[in-house]
Amino acid sequence: MNLSSLNFFRTLRKDNQQFAVIGLGRFGRSVSSTLHNLGYQVLATDIDEKRVCEALTEEIVSHALQLDSTEPAALKEAGIFEFDTVIVAIGNYIQESIITTLNVKEGGVPHVVAKASSEVHRKLLKRVGADHVVFPEYEAGSALARTLTKPSILERFDLDPDHSIVELIVPDEFQGKTITEIQLRNRYGLNVLAVSQDGKFQINPDPTKRLERGSVMVVIGCNRDINRLPI
Repeated sequence: MNLSSLNFFRTLRKDNQQFAVIGLGRFGRSVSSTLHNLGYQVLATDIDEKRVCEALTEEIVSHALQLDSTEPAALKEAGIFEFDTVIVAIGNYIQESIITTLNVKEGGVPHVVAKASSEVHRKLLKRVGADHVVFPEYEAGSALARTLTKPSILERFDLDPDHSIVELIVPDEFQGKTITEIQLRNRYGLNVLAVSQDGKFQINPDPTKRLERGSVMVVIGCNRDINRLPI
């Protein structure tokens, strides 16, 4: 996640209890089901009547309608323009995805999240007004590749293309040493934000704290420097 994404999420209303999801493919079903299970009201739509019936039968949404989202009148009649947040989950049909996103933004929806299938698709979605664009397949593939090559890194939060916050298992080389002794800032240009202890994180840990086997540390810095860690 980068800073532009953070700016988008800061604008979301915390009291928003309703979401509309357009497209009931794998991604749309996953979003709808998760939101519904969390207790939110979800209106889902799809041009395929079978998918709509399945969503209702499986009770993964509050309401579901069959409609053509490339038709503004259909979206308006369904009440889509009244939602604060709409997820356009049509990733594999680029033309329909772009037209739908344009329709929703022109209908006055303040927060529109759209699924992209390529970089060109992402640029087009942003051009027609999408507030936030996601690449589910790319992000999952990227996360898997990082896990396979750097298994000690448990979580990564991208601040921008060059800097991240990472949660990692304390390297063997650091075990038993204090934060001062490992000289993380001098040797790697990184800063320690937190260290786990008894299942809980100690924020801004004391420099004299010793790093234990199996514990976890959170560091911030340049990706190039993070990659130099002995992990």
